[in-house]
Amino acid sequence: MTGHLLSIETGLGTAVANHLWQSSVFVVAVWLMALLMRRNRAQVRYGLWVAASVKFLIPFSLLIDLGNFLPKPQHAAISLQPTFSSAVEAVGQPFTGLPIYHTTNAQSLSEHFAALLPQMLAGLWVFGVMTVLLVWCVRWRQIHRALRSAALVNNGREVEMLRRLETLARLRGQIPVLRSRNMMEPGIFGIFRPVMLWPEGLSARLENEHLEAILAHELMHVRRHDNLTASIHMVVEAVFWFHPMVWWMESRMLEERERACDEAVVQLAARPEVYADSLLKACRFCAESPLKCVSGISGANLKKRIVRIMTDHVAHKLNFGRKLLLGAAGLASLAVPVTFGVVHAAQIRTDDTTEDTKQLKFADVSIRWIKPNKSLTDKLEIIVTPDGINATGTSLQMLSLALGVPDDQIVGMPEWVISDRFYIQAKVDTDDVPKLKQLNHSQRWAMLRPVFEERFGLRFHHETKEDVYALLIANSGPKLRASKLEELDAKPEPPEPPAVVGVVTNRVVARGASIESLIRVISSALNSTVVDKTELTGKYDYTLEWKPDEDSGANSSSGRSGVGNTAPSETSVPSLFTALQEQLGLKVESQRGPVDVIVIDHLGQPSPN
Repeated sequence: MTGHLLSIETGLGTAVANHLWQSSVFVVAVWLMALLMRRNRAQVRYGLWVAASVKFLIPFSLLIDLGNFLPKPQHAAISLQPTFSSAVEAVGQPFTGLPIYHTTNAQSLSEHFAALLPQMLAGLWVFGVMTVLLVWCVRWRQIHRALRSAALVNNGREVEMLRRLETLARLRGQIPVLRSRNMMEPGIFGIFRPVMLWPEGLSARLENEHLEAILAHELMHVRRHDNLTASIHMVVEAVFWFHPMVWWMESRMLEERERACDEAVVQLAARPEVYADSLLKACRFCAESPLKCVSGISGANLKKRIVRIMTDHVAHKLNFGRKLLLGAAGLASLAVPVTFGVVHAAQIRTDDTTEDTKQLKFADVSIRWIKPNKSLTDKLEIIVTPDGINATGTSLQMLSLALGVPDDQIVGMPEWVISDRFYIQAKVDTDDVPKLKQLNHSQRWAMLRPVFEERFGLRFHHETKEDVYALLIANSGPKLRASKLEELDAKPEPPEPPAVVGVVTNRVVARGASIESLIRVISSALNSTVVDKTELTGKYDYTLEWKPDEDSGANSSSGRSGVGNTAPSETSVPSLFTALQEQLGLKVESQRGPVDVIVIDHLGQPSPN
């Protein structure tokens, strides 16, 4: 139990460290982008800082997990996967594991401290979160008291001007105005149903043009949904209170938020000198709002705002090049982790069939050429034994098992591969039998690949094929019987039972076989690629018998894995397509790929045992 908790602590610590690193790098990238856009409108820079804030709440690991579920193109270059995956992982996830120390009999004070460090850090984090929330709760109560004591205003100069500005700004709905005796600055409270808090006595101190400018400023906060984005960042500050960049971002967001509203007000209704004078008069009369999610007028550095309003009130629009740069940066921030997830998942799937077999090899391999005769040509038997694999009367089309693809997805093999028959027996050492039992059948077949590379000089490369068949479940439903061998395999004591697939002419008898085995038989009979779309993952017992169909290309595949050699004389035997539906409840339909195809560059006669 202790070891399990330690592994959780290690994984959580690594995930948090990687997330903080990625978010920090993202903030630096946003800062550089904002610096590049310093002559453009403030709303662009504000949007960048909002994206940096949201990034703290969305780990890249979620996008990577999304990429894991996306299908990988079968023609993707596998050789590029490790390079891409390793490079992205090294930069984006530099923390591969944080040290978590645990001692049952600590010998020193430092060992005790190291063992308690994760719990101490977790407690400190919780304490910080509660402190931040408590401070905000106290400030929110101040605003809540002001709201409760405020009175709804239905008429007056400020109301009439606000309604006119709402129409001018094309704002949907009307914002209620609450007159407060509190000396807090004018501000917008609320996210989805905003109300305007207006200090009592402020209107009497302002001229109409000054009053209109301040109302326009508050209206811009509503139109831009500034309270919502400020609330999101408050959540970020509560969770990541210990990160200095989070608080630094708050000042940047506040500055750009107010500057964006200033630019919008000057563009909408007010002259720069009148608007600057309005801010000064209002700030002399009112106090600043205690919460950043209540949008007021006194945010950021007021002196800098006044200078910018008077001297730099015209901001440049984004040109096409900078729009393209922003779009590319946003797309890359999403596409890179998703692509990494796709490639990394493909690499993991490849490793699943090879990693367990890198250190597990067949210790005893016997390959004997057998003179062709009728019995061997008509019969093929491949048995997966507890300690290895036995194949009798097999051609080297058995190579498809080692490469993990159907026969028809391997092209360029010499003619003797189909005609010659071999007896192949491969066993592991006695000590490795328990390890072998932990591998599935696909992983066992993959262990044959080094055998073919060493004994037959196998060399190959990948290409792409478009025309394929798809194996689907028929409308009547599958008629496959769950294998009794699979039930025995679930018991802990007996050894793993062998899977047997016997092919005699156009008849298949399978015991404990997967759909993958059936795919190979159908692919060989049709002489075309067949893709499994049945989603059947169990082991089954079945018998399939059919007569060759000239149109299906079965005759052209005569001699391949013992399939399609001689048609039975009985006229009652159905075609392969009909037999699949009637006997197994499956069907084959023609579709288009792309599908990965293996092209043989070299395959020679086997070396002596």
